[in-house]
Amino acid sequence: MGSFRIEGGHRLKGELVPQGAKNEALQILCAVLLTSEPVTIHNVPDIVDVNKLIDLLRHMGVQVEGLGGGSWRFTASEVDIEFFLRPEFKQLGGGLRGSVMVVGPSLARFGRGYIPTPGGDKIGRRRLDTHFIGFEKLGASFHYDDKEGFFKAEAKQLKGAYMLLDEASVTGTANIVMAAVLAEGRTTIFNAACEPYIQQLCDMLVRMGARISGIGSNLLHIDGVKELGGTTHTMLPDMIEIGSFIGLAAMTRSEITIKGTGYEHLGIIPDVFRKLGITVERRGDDIHIPAHGHYAIEPFIDGSNRVVSDHPWPGFTPDLLSIVLVTATQARGHVLIHQKMFESRLFFVDKLIEMGAQITLCDPHRALVIGRDFDRPLRAIRMTSPDIRAGVSLLIAALSAEGTSTIDNIEQIDRGYQRIDARLNAIGAHITRLAPER
Repeated sequence: MGSFRIEGGHRLKGELVPQGAKNEALQILCAVLLTSEPVTIHNVPDIVDVNKLIDLLRHMGVQVEGLGGGSWRFTASEVDIEFFLRPEFKQLGGGLRGSVMVVGPSLARFGRGYIPTPGGDKIGRRRLDTHFIGFEKLGASFHYDDKEGFFKAEAKQLKGAYMLLDEASVTGTANIVMAAVLAEGRTTIFNAACEPYIQQLCDMLVRMGARISGIGSNLLHIDGVKELGGTTHTMLPDMIEIGSFIGLAAMTRSEITIKGTGYEHLGIIPDVFRKLGITVERRGDDIHIPAHGHYAIEPFIDGSNRVVSDHPWPGFTPDLLSIVLVTATQARGHVLIHQKMFESRLFFVDKLIEMGAQITLCDPHRALVIGRDFDRPLRAIRMTSPDIRAGVSLLIAALSAEGTSTIDNIEQIDRGYQRIDARLNAIGAHITRLAPER
């Protein structure tokens, strides 16, 4: 495992450009399987999870051409569908959560889609029921081999159907939409996820020739077409990285400008950080965070403690709750963090408590944070990154701490953040990347 050695206590100053959106990339890259024509994608983040998916597509027979500067061209004209049944696919697909989204487009175009139990963050159960129930409603047969941990969906011709999703799953919605665009007839999806990344996917599919209405809402209508063509698509900036940078600036009392944020697509993210007392200034499409001496959590109108919880879009994204939690440790006031979706995502707080943060883990889903108002800096420790978002939260804590910290298992951070050490060092951080010990 690689490690970061972080010398804390330095104030940062400068500009940061957010990477392309990781969660959008995993959907968009799978959509290239829907056509035999070239698809060019810009602003693709250079991160482990995305690179693994590109490698998986390459092994499936997709022609992959790197154009430089985060741009790629994909041509899925000669896909080897038999690759699904080889041990190599089980190894490659099983190491990546986003690989589940190859099933929808493969099922739609080739009549079958297989996937091993996907990997990803260890943050609790992440069920796939929504995906496969949706495929079944479209007329696919489904089989799960519990011994092999292998999911199979097959159909000679998908047919449009009405479905009410049991959860507004982002990846589930994306997968079903990609299957439905080539189905026969109309598909109606109620309780669909409507995140900006789903909107981006639908807009791209429409440019490819799909017929989708209701984009941006929870009710989608998809009229199937016989085939799709190529297109060009540009990823949004990563809203999770933008939120991470806002928290980083506040915790390290730094002056940071985040460039090209796609502000109109950020929803309530800036306002949630404002309710923590952080000054978030919009400057055109940029966000400026001035250096903070202090920031105070805004209670509710009746004076009760602030609660920050995750909700389906346009509510607050669960991927930023870890960032909000660590940022609150040096605020003035109290906040209850309520993580509804994943039962293991808050378990990294023991590291923050060891660093001197005042946090009570009420249960697997709730943590009460009592802000220290910078009266005592966090102390440096050695810790391990359990998942992407917790890893960056611990990195933010280490950058604000007194002394030199070490974070192990930084491969988790690299899965979602593009060269984060070099980018932060460029504005004044002191982060050293240590090679894995042999």
